Amino acid sequence: MAKSKVKISKQTERKTNPELVKTIFAAKKHKAWFNVAEILSGPRRKKIDLNLENIDKGSKEGETIVVPGKVLSQGEITKKINVVAVSFSEKAKDKLLKSKCKVSSMLDEIKKNPDGKRVKVLK
Repeated sequence: MAKSKVKISKQTERKTNPELVKTIFAAKKHKAWFNVAEILSGPRRKKIDLNLENIDKGSKEGETIVVPGKVLSQGEITKKINVVAVSFSEKAKDKLLKSKCKVSSMLDEIKKNPDGKRVKVLK
């Protein structure tokens, strides 16, 4: 069942990370990013953390992969992809940059690509 914009706003009031709050509000305004806003506004225990090996399995060369949570460093990336997430562990960011992948924050990607074209959300 999908959340309403009001429910997302109420859940966001409890968040203490200002960057996360900005990201949720930006995602909520665009239809293509609404699903990401639903996930990010939910409880912390349901947050999504993905390892690099999972991202590598779920992606194709040249894709933009969105992780509505944190990217962790276990595994390797074998493809050149654009990884967008709320946050990255230091080791994961280093590994991605060494394998010539692009790394960007969720808020920047929503501003650059409000229509969500050629974006794949991994859960």
